[in-house]
Amino acid sequence: QVQLVESGGGLVQAGGSLRLSCAASGRTFNNYAMAWFRQSPGKEREFVARISRSGGSTFYSDSVKGRFTIAREDAKNTVYLEMNSLKPEDTAVYYCAADRSPVTSTRVESYEYWGQGTQVTVSS
Repeated sequence: QVQLVESGGGLVQAGGSLRLSCAASGRTFNNYAMAWFRQSPGKEREFVARISRSGGSTFYSDSVKGRFTIAREDAKNTVYLEMNSLKPEDTAVYYCAADRSPVTSTRVESYEYWGQGTQVTVSS
């Protein structure tokens, strides 16, 4: 069982930066690949970024590649999403998720555990 709690969301102007954090409970954090998803009103939840269990491999959606960076710190049971050059279209609730499988997936159904989400709003 893994419990995930996101933090770090807020209001920022276009071009600005934010860093999201996701703290995980339990002693098996490094057994899970971690990912970030986001969801805007009226839209489906979409994949943003994923980091492997070892932290040695990352994968990004095309819409955030080059602007966002995912990282993990296993000693703190925490995964981060550094977001730079933010755009109004990045506005969404951001969720972190955990996947025990080593196979890279961008599908919501692949992830067993989810946080409650944190709101990110980018003003133009």
